[in-house]
Amino acid sequence: MIQDRIRELAEKYRDYTAENLSKLVQTKSYSSKEEDVCHLLVKLCEEAGFDEVRIDGLGSVIGRVGNGPKKLAFDAHIDTVEVGNLKNWDFDPFSGAIEDGLVKGRGASDQKGGAASMITAGRILKELGYGGEYTVYFTFTVMEEDCDGMCWKYLIEEEKFKPDMIVSTEPTSCRLYRGHRGRMEIRVILRGISCHGSAPERGVSAAYKAARAALAIEKLNNDLQPDDDNFLGKGTITVSQMDVKGPSQCAVPDYAMLYCDRRLTWGEDAELAISQVKKYVSEATGDPEDAIIVEMPDYDKTAWTGKKYSQELYFPTWKLDEKAELVQAGIRDYEAMFGKKPVVDKWTFSTNLVATTGRHKIPAIGFGPGDEAQAHAPNEINRVEDLVICSKFYAMLPYALENRTE
Repeated sequence: MIQDRIRELAEKYRDYTAENLSKLVQTKSYSSKEEDVCHLLVKLCEEAGFDEVRIDGLGSVIGRVGNGPKKLAFDAHIDTVEVGNLKNWDFDPFSGAIEDGLVKGRGASDQKGGAASMITAGRILKELGYGGEYTVYFTFTVMEEDCDGMCWKYLIEEEKFKPDMIVSTEPTSCRLYRGHRGRMEIRVILRGISCHGSAPERGVSAAYKAARAALAIEKLNNDLQPDDDNFLGKGTITVSQMDVKGPSQCAVPDYAMLYCDRRLTWGEDAELAISQVKKYVSEATGDPEDAIIVEMPDYDKTAWTGKKYSQELYFPTWKLDEKAELVQAGIRDYEAMFGKKPVVDKWTFSTNLVATTGRHKIPAIGFGPGDEAQAHAPNEINRVEDLVICSKFYAMLPYALENRTE
């Protein structure tokens, strides 16, 4: 059976997969500075025998195996957040050490582990001579940590590359995920009237408005409701930054800014979220809604290729019904490979699927090595066993989609 051959090859390449992850971890790749790791990925994919490897205009690496009429894509973002305070690390964040069944370092789980398993899966498919219904793409995408999904918005809208279905390899602890909340960033601007600090009654303090507005945002967060089936749970909003300014340290401030992180459950969108903030802040400050600026900022940055690209900081919610074909194929894949049903769940955080699925409605699932809790944390690790499990799952999925699991 095909699953037996896949198991055999994935186990054979256990050390190969771990060593590739180690190389990826050792290659620093902060957002928009991924050039070195992208060239490494091209080399690794070519060595694995991929049919085609290219770099798109924004800098993402696109590998291909097969030439079927349908397009299946596996995605891993290969940029990382920075390491933070080195005193919180017990080892070199870029050592890529392989010890005690673990690969250690920044990006090991979030999310170069998925990339390493994808390379092995591509190698397995080539060795099996896969020539089925699917062209299998492996996308190693850039700038996700700064602006999740923008890399795919670029691929779909600018390069017209739109797969029929997609698998995110973000960490899921080897569980099958079928959704996550969306998110957006919101900026609130409040105005006051400045005056000398010795007579504050002559002015209107933007600082006090900001304080009341922040408490109103807290109330809004408490009032938000979950989605109808309570799969994704409730949306959230929190004030992440505040800034208050005036003419001097001896003056009543006339400007205040609140920056909010808003997580969106199913049925919530940017228009609703902005209207809610306006309403709650207006009620708290006494300012009419049309006097309060509530806006969604843009993200604008230059990729390592020199390409400038931007989008609004809005990342739509997505979920796929458990009866959907891709979810069911994932379940068939897991059962054929591991002899039991997978845990079907969701992410807490956001992924590139906000663009592919939230924005462009491409069916998607998630299945990745490592734990979500490792993301952005010091002492980041991934389990070698997870890498092997995922390389098996990825290589098996085209066959499961074709119902070739016997």
